[in-house]
Amino acid sequence: MLDISQTTKPIQKILFGSPGTGKSYKVREIATNSLGIKWHEQTKSLENTIKTVFHPEYNYADFVGKLLPQTIGSSVIYKFYQGHFLRALGLAYKNLINNSNENVLLVIDELNRGNAAAIFGPIFQLLDRETDNWSTYDVNLSELEIVALLGSMGYDAQTTDKNIQVDGSNFDVFCKMTKMNLEMSDNQDGLRVLENLTSQRISIPRNLSIIATINTSDESIYYLDSAFKRRWDWEYVDVPGYGIEKIKDIAIEGRDEKWVSFVNKLNDFIKVNHHLIRRIEDKQIGVWFLKSEDNQVTKESIENKLMFYLWDSVFPRDRRPLEDLLSKVDKQSIKLITYSDFIALSDDFIDAIISCEWLTF
Repeated sequence: MLDISQTTKPIQKILFGSPGTGKSYKVREIATNSLGIKWHEQTKSLENTIKTVFHPEYNYADFVGKLLPQTIGSSVIYKFYQGHFLRALGLAYKNLINNSNENVLLVIDELNRGNAAAIFGPIFQLLDRETDNWSTYDVNLSELEIVALLGSMGYDAQTTDKNIQVDGSNFDVFCKMTKMNLEMSDNQDGLRVLENLTSQRISIPRNLSIIATINTSDESIYYLDSAFKRRWDWEYVDVPGYGIEKIKDIAIEGRDEKWVSFVNKLNDFIKVNHHLIRRIEDKQIGVWFLKSEDNQVTKESIENKLMFYLWDSVFPRDRRPLEDLLSKVDKQSIKLITYSDFIALSDDFIDAIISCEWLTF
């Protein structure tokens, strides 16, 4: 059987688009179809995958590793915890050492909600790859980080006053024995991993992919500079979204209208009013913006989430499109002063979008 990791390039991609367009479903498809990573339906998780979410308080220590105090009885000790990147790297290295060659995936959700340049730090250099799909450059790690990396690879590793211990042996002895085994099996990738470890440096191997997602409508974001951007492939996930076939039969509560059709009409309404909306592409929504219950999208979820999004994010500066829409339906002048005024007319709003009343604006 052909090893998929030997026939496919690693993926280093950012998926971006409006909220609810199914970027997470797209990640799953890429993992299973392009990387041969198994999806476990029972646990709703991908095998060989480490996932994290960036946020304003997330930093380099969370990503790579950090030393934290731990209380044991009356004593306080310090333990080094692997960050998400080291965990993913360790899993990829372990697979190469064991000659399994299975692909590993690091998923970063909401990449632009954290300060990506600061979070990646020197790891940023590793994003450049050569034709053999390994990093062009390598970076040095501290002894504690190397021990944590060995732990991520499944070894019992710890540091002493004199040296690193791995599975009860000195690090030098461990490296010597491991090298002999790798040479006997002609495991060149494993030897490359071992060379990195012995020199206390790392590079991203060919079997480690990184996929990040960006919700472009989020106003509370960090700027991604051009040097960071150019080290990724980019893919736009358009509205109404990815994976529509999974929810094509979902309807609006109390109506015959399908949710997918409603989303398309709502996005058309938003586009008709493009002259009043900043960054129009970012303000549309995907079919996964709301989740269904009992094969329908409830009126409550539309009121509490969708209509608030329209009020607060799409038309925050000018309510006239909403007022004009509702005035046409009610055949009287409608003024929306508060959000409660808007949701009080939720039935009229839903019916107006379904009937495309806004087409005659």
